[in-house]
Amino acid sequence: MSLLRLTLCVRAQARLLAQRSASSTLIAFPQRGQGLIRTYASAKKQAKSTATLVPGSRQPITDKAAQEEYAKAEASMKTSVEWYRKECAMVETRASGRITPALLSPVRVKLPGSNSEVRLEEVATVGVREGSTLLITVFEEDTIKYIEQALYDSKIAGVVPQRQDNRTIKIPIPKPTVEARLALFTTAQRKAEEIRVQVRKQHQTSLKRGKYEKHSVELEEFQKLTDRYVGEIDNILASLKKATGAK
Repeated sequence: MSLLRLTLCVRAQARLLAQRSASSTLIAFPQRGQGLIRTYASAKKQAKSTATLVPGSRQPITDKAAQEEYAKAEASMKTSVEWYRKECAMVETRASGRITPALLSPVRVKLPGSNSEVRLEEVATVGVREGSTLLITVFEEDTIKYIEQALYDSKIAGVVPQRQDNRTIKIPIPKPTVEARLALFTTAQRKAEEIRVQVRKQHQTSLKRGKYEKHSVELEEFQKLTDRYVGEIDNILASLKKATGAK
């Protein structure tokens, strides 16, 4: 084969390559003294999209036992935080100088012959007089001394009962001073730490029960749950700090 014919053959094969699909193209290169050498170009595999993949950190808890434990932990944490929220609401009311019967809601009365304590509203009515005095009217005269004792035992700041007659107790509530508002906030601050401890204890209890693997979805979700409720406590306290003017 002459050099000219060889050159023309190579050019023809190059044009053929440009026209055919890359997935099944026959490539032939003539060589001197030999036949054609045939090779095939393999088709490129299409890369799989990762857009629909869910990272491990965003996968939900699928284990049934873990789901039940998560629900228990959340219910316990929520109960603790909601109790603290109500406590801070009462503190804010007191710090503002407003007087409501809810001020005495923590009072529990121990009656003779009973193994349990009862709420104050079960044995008396509580009203507000002149915007600065709480007035308690007991249902039965023989319970008044037990109600008085319960008021003292509650240790609610500023609550000093004064008996008016056999069925009436008066409690004057002074306007809160700057020092009194600060004291109220300080007490709420201590309670906030107690509630944080409760939430974290529940977290640890759930992890001990579940015995979850390190870096598992369960561990991450329980940590997120704990962080969320601790964050709620912090927000409640920050709001109270602003309301009381504490620094």
